[in-house]
Amino acid sequence: MFRTFKITLVTLVMILGGTLFGAAETIKVKLETTMGDIHIDLYEDKALITVANFLRYIDGGHFNGGAFYRVVRMDNQAQNNIKIEVIQGGMSGNSDIGLFDPIKLERTSETGIKHLDGAISMARGEPDTASSEFFICVNDQPSLDFGGMRNADGQGFAAFGIVTKGMDVVRAIQNVKTDIPEGALEYTSGQSVLEPVMINSFSRE
Repeated sequence: MFRTFKITLVTLVMILGGTLFGAAETIKVKLETTMGDIHIDLYEDKALITVANFLRYIDGGHFNGGAFYRVVRMDNQAQNNIKIEVIQGGMSGNSDIGLFDPIKLERTSETGIKHLDGAISMARGEPDTASSEFFICVNDQPSLDFGGMRNADGQGFAAFGIVTKGMDVVRAIQNVKTDIPEGALEYTSGQSVLEPVMINSFSRE
């Protein structure tokens, strides 16, 4: 009698990420947008689970046709007690929704990858809910690291790489026009991009 086994993402990562085939390496990817190209290094050796998940979306072409739809800068977050500067994008527009199961939160205290200028990180709601949506930091954002309180749970977000070229594009995206809220401000009021910056392609280099 044959038995069936469910291979989890964590198990797959351990097999493919270097346990059997040597040390993991930095992976270079290229994000092409309607405002220019952004080159990114993904740190597979430090954030194995997060990078493996992200590459499923890249290799499957799932980001193509997505967009940067939210930008956060100092002039559009009056309602947020702790200020940050990021651009957020992906395929779904919802931090906890994607094609695959959500992944374990790889905290900055575990990976050592801080939210410095140009860091790419996973958007999320609760811990262990990140899926497809991501953001890129503009300037250093320590409140997004483990122990930082941008998210009230203090667990931080899972940074997993860094922009190596194209921060001028990132900053240009951050400065596009956003909505002008009326009435009571919600958490993300004033941060929705009026004309989303489209992702033409996202691929390995």
